[in-house]
Parts: sequence; structure tokens; C-alpha cells
Amino acid sequence: MDAHPFDRITVDELRRGGSLKWTGQQEALGAWIAEMDFGTAPGVLEAAAQTIASGLVGYAPAYLVSSLQEATADWLDARFGWRLDPAQIRPLSNVGAAFDAAIMHFSPAHRPDAPVVLLTPAYMPFIDTPARFGRRSIQVPMLRTGIGWELDWAGLESALSGGALLVLVNPHNPIGKVYTRAELLRISRLVEHTGSRVFADEIHAPLVYGGYEHHPYAAISDTAAGHSITGISASKAFNIPGLKCAQLVLTNDADRTLWARVGIVPEHGAATPGLAGTAAAYDGGQAWLGKVLGYLEGNRDLLGGLVAEHLPRVRYLAPQGTYLAWLDVSELGLGPDPVRFFRQQAQLALTDGALCGQAGRGFVRLNFATPRPVLAGMLHRMGASIDGPDQFDEDDPEYSGASPSF
Repeated sequence: MDAHPFDRITVDELRRGGSLKWTGQQEALGAWIAEMDFGTAPGVLEAAAQTIASGLVGYAPAYLVSSLQEATADWLDARFGWRLDPAQIRPLSNVGAAFDAAIMHFSPAHRPDAPVVLLTPAYMPFIDTPARFGRRSIQVPMLRTGIGWELDWAGLESALSGGALLVLVNPHNPIGKVYTRAELLRISRLVEHTGSRVFADEIHAPLVYGGYEHHPYAAISDTAAGHSITGISASKAFNIPGLKCAQLVLTNDADRTLWARVGIVPEHGAATPGLAGTAAAYDGGQAWLGKVLGYLEGNRDLLGGLVAEHLPRVRYLAPQGTYLAWLDVSELGLGPDPVRFFRQQAQLALTDGALCGQAGRGFVRLNFATPRPVLAGMLHRMGASIDGPDQFDEDDPEYSGASPSF
């Protein structure tokens, strides 16, 4: 069987590409920043480049914004059965800007200084952002079971008491949980009962594996639509974070009226090439994305075998969505900074779980959206850093010490 085209991508090629993921940690293999190593869908770069070739380097014209809104609405309808008026979809630079907007403008009306509730481990910037706005955050750790991750319902109800802004990341970065419809309905009842609101970060929504289904939070009921705002982007699924374009979805009239007053400046943060590139991704990228998802699912499954082989004391639950693996390395005795250990001993760049909240201590996050030979080399390096090189290292084409050739 011929090798998959992604398998033939080498570390040298990735380094020459110049991304931060592959140049920001010197000679370490890049498994930290959440981007893929597979390029993007056909037509995306061409659409983005055409805006520059046409001289559109000023503020975005209205027709490009409308094109983005219509493409996004069609994408959400076709992918998730979520029908929206394109006018409900507003351009922003990234989902982080949508979170900022949620804190500044969409907290519970009766409690403008409401705490921000985070289900931890949480996406790293969400841990620090509330403090930038003088807001208190409450961390509600997720509960790990033998088969997956569950919410601490009592802890969540307590945190929401009196009204709060709940951050719901679905699929959940970094643990890869995809929330069921029943769980989302139960969350919405708690939110409504406590007079809270929800910021739904659904940036990884298209990256869900077989047997699981993404349900947009605001689409599960009129109640959920009324108390939530949603941040989405093509940046993860189509690997275009540098194009600086995301979408804020507003699903109640009061929020749209407010945003009409306060949203002009942040909307100008969306890059003109990003508007065009994102519309192209949504309009024509489904076939490419399907192939990428199949490859990622294979990587996810391969990773389970590699962990069992090279790191038997590490606990790993295969994610239901995202291309991020959440590895429990607490039994390895690596001290308070396991990322530094693997950076120094395995020349591998990971994300420290402690950056994801107290619940993340003793974990590392590994990005497996990389060619399979590279992924195998990463896990081989991790195992060798713990147990020492084995007798097969010299003949292993997937492992070559500090200067990878795969």
C-alpha cells in the first residue's frame, strides 16, 4: 500500500515552512501549538491571496463581510443543522476576541461583575483572561471516569449560584470531550435557573470523530439561544489561524442590539484576507476536511498503541474530538515541570497541563496533527527519555535522536 501523502511530510520540510510551532522551540519536535501540519483546503490560500493581489489591503468592503456571513450560515446549516440569519454572524479577529466581548458586554444583566466559571482543565488563555478585566474566575474540575470525562454537576451549580458567565468549550480543549445533547440541556437548565450566561467556544466543532456528534449549544433550545453567545472559526479545522478571522454568533435580539453599538471596532479586527479565505474554506473545503479527519482519527488510534508501548505508566483517554491528546504523566515522577523534562531529555515541545488550571497539574497536552512517522518518533523519544534507548533505536527509521530525519 502506498504511503499516505501526509506520511511523506518531513520534519525538515516543516521547519522550512517557518511556523512558530516548528521554529519557536529550536530543535524540538513541535507538539505544543494547536495547529496542523497538513496545509489547508484547496482554494483557501488562493482566495486570501486574491484580496491582496486586488489591492484590498484597507478596511474590508461590505461585500466581503456579507460573503463571510452567508458562507458561515450555509456551513453551520449543512454541517450541524443550525439555521441562522447571516446577520446574526459577526466577524472578529479570533475566538479570544469573542471571549473578551462576552466578558465586557454579555455577562448577566443583574450582575455585571459576575465571576467567570471555567470547566477545568481549560484552554490556557481562558485561565488568565478574566483577571485582565478585573473579574474573578471559579474553576470547576472535570471528573475523570474509566471511560471518559464527566461534569461535577454539584460543583457547577454552586459556581453558577447568583449568576455567572460560564465558559463552555465544546469539543473541550484539552481533554477532547464532546458534550452530549443531554448534557447540554442539563447545563442550560442550570444556567437559566441561576440567571447565568454562557460563552460557547466551538472552534473545534468540525473536528469530531466517529461515534460522536457536535451539537451547537445555542441550537439545542430557545432557552439556550437566549442566554448564550458563540465563538467559532475555521482556524482549527482548516488550519488558518494566521488569517485572523473568527465569527461571533448572536442568538437573541437584545445582544444584537447591544453589539450594533459596541461591535464596530472589534469587527474591524478581522483581516480582509481572512474573510475571503474563511468563506472559501466553508464553501469548498468539506471534502478536504473529511480526508483530514480520517487521517487524524488514525493518528488518535495509533497514539493509544504508542503510549501503551513506550509509556505504559502514562494514562491516556482517546479524545472524542480535537487533535489534542491529554496525557497523565503524574506517575512518572518528573517533578513539577514535566514539559521542561521532555523538552530537555526528549527534544519534544509539549504544553504544560498546569497552564490549564489546577486540574491540569501532572498532565501534558500533545498535538497529534502531524505525520504518523513524526508522531511515532515523538512517542519513542518520550519513552526513551524515561527508560533509556532500547536495542532497536539504531534501526528505527522513526527515531533519530536530536536531529530527526523523518
